[in-house]
Amino acid sequence: MEIGIVSREVVRPSSLHVHLLKPFKISLLDQLTPTTFAPLVLFYPMKSTHLKGTQISTQLKESLSKTLEHFYPLAGRVRDNLIINDYDEGVPYIETRVNTHLFEFLQNRPMELLNQCLPYPPFSHQPNPHQVPQVAVQLNTFDCGGIGLGLCLSHKIIDGGTASAFLRSWAANTSGGYHKAVKYGNLSQASMIFPPQNPSPNHQLSVMEKIWFREAKYKTRRFVFDAKAIATLRSECKGERVPNPTRTEALSAFILKSTMLASRSTASSRFVLHQAVNLRRLTEPRLSTCSVGNLFLWATAAYDMEHAAEMGLHGLVARMRQAVGKINSEYLKTLHGDEGFPKVCEYIKRMEEVSAHKNLEALKFSSWVKFGFNEVDFGWGNPIWSGIFGEVGSSSFQNVTFFKETGGAIYDNAVEAWVTLDEKIMSVLEHDPQFLALASPNPSIIV
Repeated sequence: MEIGIVSREVVRPSSLHVHLLKPFKISLLDQLTPTTFAPLVLFYPMKSTHLKGTQISTQLKESLSKTLEHFYPLAGRVRDNLIINDYDEGVPYIETRVNTHLFEFLQNRPMELLNQCLPYPPFSHQPNPHQVPQVAVQLNTFDCGGIGLGLCLSHKIIDGGTASAFLRSWAANTSGGYHKAVKYGNLSQASMIFPPQNPSPNHQLSVMEKIWFREAKYKTRRFVFDAKAIATLRSECKGERVPNPTRTEALSAFILKSTMLASRSTASSRFVLHQAVNLRRLTEPRLSTCSVGNLFLWATAAYDMEHAAEMGLHGLVARMRQAVGKINSEYLKTLHGDEGFPKVCEYIKRMEEVSAHKNLEALKFSSWVKFGFNEVDFGWGNPIWSGIFGEVGSSSFQNVTFFKETGGAIYDNAVEAWVTLDEKIMSVLEHDPQFLALASPNPSIIV
């Protein structure tokens, strides 16, 4: 299979007044977030549309330009880790042709090919943030007319909630379903609650970069947990302290413990779990769904290999729930305003201290299951499948697991876990019969 580039261009906001807007202040949480691209590829068979390839592309570009009129920070560039301006820099837009049919592509379970559908390498550290676009698009058109819409979203100012709001709005503007478009509120709510520091907190940012990225050889694998496996794990995770474990808690605990067991042949003696916690539902008043920025914190729980490997899943979940519970509305109030900066520094220092252990493996978990990426309808129906990425580079977001809904009728209520680990640990995990009894390794996407 070959993917050939047909064209490259830049899509800019449709309204000229956007270029006259004041610089957009990023929040303190954005200042502390490393620059890297979060990827997503949405696949559409395009059987329910009469549009041809060029018409589809024109429609997407026009509606993207309209969407950027509202989500104008996504058209700019970050300056001095403090603001976004230069909104006429726009969004890189690449068109490619794929010399195979979409269903053939998907039947081959295309993990190793997904990165070719993306405009930038996924989750690699970007050392020059001022040159990085906030959004980049690659429209991959297959021989049959089906498409794979590849997206790279800069994590500098885009988290899962921001990505969901942006995509829903773009899709509504494309389909003409303006009643479904995001109700635009104040995009800068995050920087009002968590104001940026000037000068930039570069020391704290460098700490976070060390926590996020590490030079190593990684492997990424896709595992699917069906409804029965999830029910089994939730039952095993029940305990006196957590009588109602969520599916994310159950899956995280199972992958954590399985990874610990797979690491016995390595020097790792301590594990740290970092669980991404969405802050939008915790702020008072609640933040708008279209607030731009990284509105999450990492809840951190530490486990000693000697004890945790023998700990039941319910014990792992209890400690996880305790860590997440500490990030609540009252805690967030202590981070608000300029007075919150010392508290944020304490949060960074705790993460640094926890991560400073010599023989440490830090595992990160982020759930995308409620962001609705399988329901992004540009007027052609929902995507038949959404993929994330294939392999990551050697200097990439380390030891991270993303959960997303599988979508499609054959895996009703199933969850995909996209797991990236050190290749030595992954080579053990992906052949562990106890793990594979509940986790299906990269099963068929379509039947």
